[in-house]
Order: sequence, then C-alpha cells, then structure tokens
Amino acid sequence: MTLQDVRVLAARGEGLRIEFKKKAAFPEKIVRELIAFANTSGGDLLIGVEDDGTVSGQRYIEEEIFVMEKAIKELVFPRLEYELYSLKLNEKKGVAIFTVPVSAQRPHYLKEKDRKQAFIRVADRSVKASREVWEILRRGKTPRDMVFTYGRNEEILMKALDESDKITLNEFAKLANLSRFMASKTLVRLVLANVLQIHPQESADYFTLKDSGV
Repeated sequence: MTLQDVRVLAARGEGLRIEFKKKAAFPEKIVRELIAFANTSGGDLLIGVEDDGTVSGQRYIEEEIFVMEKAIKELVFPRLEYELYSLKLNEKKGVAIFTVPVSAQRPHYLKEKDRKQAFIRVADRSVKASREVWEILRRGKTPRDMVFTYGRNEEILMKALDESDKITLNEFAKLANLSRFMASKTLVRLVLANVLQIHPQESADYFTLKDSGV
C-alpha cells in the first residue's frame, strides 16, 4: 500500500468498511472497530487520519502500532487476522493501516474481565451485536439445510410482515405471545433458513422477508 492509496481511501470518507483515527488513544475501544470489520464485511482502520479524511499523520507511529497490536492480542478472541501497513509522511509523522478481512472465525469479540462483547458494522459506526446477530454469525459459519415447521408462530409472523414489511423481536414476541427467548429462536432459525433477513441497528434490530428490499 502506498501513500496515494491511503489518500484515495481517506477521500472516500468513513463508511461500512473504513474508519479513521487520529491516534491510538484508548486502544481497548478502537479494537471494537476491527472486531466489527471482521464480523461484518471486512475493512480498513487508518491511524493518522482526521475525521474529515485529512491524512495528517501521527508522531511516533511505531508506538501507535505497538499499543494497537498489544490490545488486539490481549483483548480480541478468537485471534484476529489482519494486515498491517506503516507509511511515513515525513521524518516525524506516519500513518498505519490495519486491513481486516471478513472472518471465517466470526463472531470475534472483545473480552474484558468476565464480559464478552461482539460488534458489527452498521453504516459508518461499530455497534454492539445483539444476541440474535451473535447467534446468526456463530451458526452461519457452517451453513446447512434448515428444516422448520410452519406453525402458528410462523403464520403470525408472516401475516405481520405482509402488513408492515418489517418486525422487531419485541413486536413479534408480543404478537405471538412468546417469551423473548422463544421469539428469538424462531427469528434466528428463519434467518438461517434464508426466509428472513436481519437488519442490525444501534437500538433494536428488525427483520424482513428475504430480498424484500426494505
């Protein structure tokens, strides 16, 4: 990767597959971006780039790289695969690029004390993955034919989607008079069977019929 490549990336602005950081302050938070890339569509984390896309560089870029790699090694599980590029802007400043592919080992998660948190990319933000997204990522690693029965709950769900195009977990649980746990199992199963599509959100995920275009 060259400086010209970095400037081209930066000119695109932050989005689903790109994130800018001026420096590696609070690396335990920045690794969430890398986890989200690995769990979603892959992406590039650029250190030494301003929020507006200005490639300003960062002094002592080697130290920035050191703290980031330490955080990745100690906090991210399973082990995260990435490519690292370090480029000099001048004698004092440089930029670093962490390129993360979408991972076959997902979901990756951040482990702090006894907590495990997975993250995914939604537009230009990294957000905490819901239980449903986590389960879909986990079980989706080994695709298999899903067999499900079309019963009362599914009938209620399809009728609701026919009327309003999309539905949340809480809405489905209330309509079908189900616990959140049972409603979640039904929705996850139908996503894995390619009947439904999940749309992760910062607040509440919603579900639509597959290829409904919502």
